Amino acid sequence: MTDLQHSPLESAHLALGAKLVPFAGWCMPVQYTSILDEHHAVRRDAGIFDISHMGQFIVEGPKAAEWLNKMLTNDIDALTIGTGQYSLMLNHAGGVIDDLILYRSGESSYFLVVNASMIEQDRTWMENHLVDGVCLRDESPSWAGLAIQGPNASAAFAKVFPSETLPPRNGIKTLVDGSVLCRTGYTGEDGFELFTPVSQGIGTWEKFLHAGVKPCGLGARDTLRLEMGYPLNGNDLSTAKTPLEAGLGMFCALKKPDFIGRNVLLEQKSSGLPSKLCALRYLDKGAPPRAHYPVTTLDGTVVGELASGALSPSLMTGIGLAYLPPGLAKPGTELAIDVRGRKFPASVCKKPFYKPGQTA
Repeated sequence: MTDLQHSPLESAHLALGAKLVPFAGWCMPVQYTSILDEHHAVRRDAGIFDISHMGQFIVEGPKAAEWLNKMLTNDIDALTIGTGQYSLMLNHAGGVIDDLILYRSGESSYFLVVNASMIEQDRTWMENHLVDGVCLRDESPSWAGLAIQGPNASAAFAKVFPSETLPPRNGIKTLVDGSVLCRTGYTGEDGFELFTPVSQGIGTWEKFLHAGVKPCGLGARDTLRLEMGYPLNGNDLSTAKTPLEAGLGMFCALKKPDFIGRNVLLEQKSSGLPSKLCALRYLDKGAPPRAHYPVTTLDGTVVGELASGALSPSLMTGIGLAYLPPGLAKPGTELAIDVRGRKFPASVCKKPFYKPGQTA
C-alpha cells in the first residue's frame, strides 16, 4: 500500500485493529470488528467513520454563485447562508463527473465536499472552466474528516461539544475550534460530518470513541448507503449515464438558463430515457449479490448488470442497483441475478430498500 495516500487518522485505526484496504487511491479501514456489527451500530446507536479521503474545495468571489450555477445541476440561488444541497457536476454529454455536497458558507463563499477518487479530476475540470471573479482552492490536505451517524449521533455531539449546537438538516457552521460542521449524511440516519484541522483529527476521533460512538469502516458505510438507495460514484454514477437515468432528476434544475450538460438532459426528458437505475431485491434468500453480476429475465436473457449489490444487514436479503431498459423498470417486474452461474429470483422495487426504524 506504499503508493496509496494515508489518512491522518491511520495510527488510530491501527491501534484499534482495523483491517485496512485500498479504496479510491487511499489506505482506509474497511472494518474493525465486523461489517454486520458496525452496520447495526449505526442503525441502532451511533457510529463514526473516517472520511478524511474525501475532498474539500472552497469557491468564493463576486461571481461564485453565477459560475457554480453553470458548473453544477442544482439551483445554487436557492441556498441561504449556512445551508447546503446535493448536486452533480456533468460533462458536455450529460454524464456524471461527480456528485457532491455544496454548502453556502458566506455571502459569496461556498464549501464543497467531493468524492475521494475524483479530487484531481474535479479540480482540473473546474480550473479549466474558471472565470474572472471566481477563486477556487483545494483544501483537501488540510482537513481530517469524521462522519458520525445514527439515532444517538446528536447525543454524542452534545457530550463532545457541550457548548456548541448542531445546525439544522443540510446546514453548515464553523465551530470555535475551527472545525467545519455539516449536517448531512450517507446512511439515512441522523448525523453530521466534522472537518477538523489535521492536527486535531485523532484527538477529536478519540473524544467520540470515549463518548460511546463505535468506529465503523467502509464496509458498513457501503451497506448503509445501499439500503437507502444512495448512489456511489464510479459504480452507480458514471460519465456514461446521466443523472436522469440515475433517478436524480430532482437535483437537476432544468429551469436554470444554462449549465453544462443541460441540453442533453432536456433531450432525454423529451425523447425518453435509454435506461433507468432500478432497485432490485431478492425474492428469497440467496448468495450475496455483487457489482457486475448479470441481471437476466426469467428465461435467462441478460438485460443489465448490478452497479452495486450486497446482502442487506437490516433486511437479511440481497439488494442491488442496476441500469435496466425502461420497459423492465416498473416495480414488481420479476428478474433474476446471476451469481456465478446460479440464478436467484429478484424483483424491481421502490427505493429506499430500508427506512430508518423499520424491521425486516
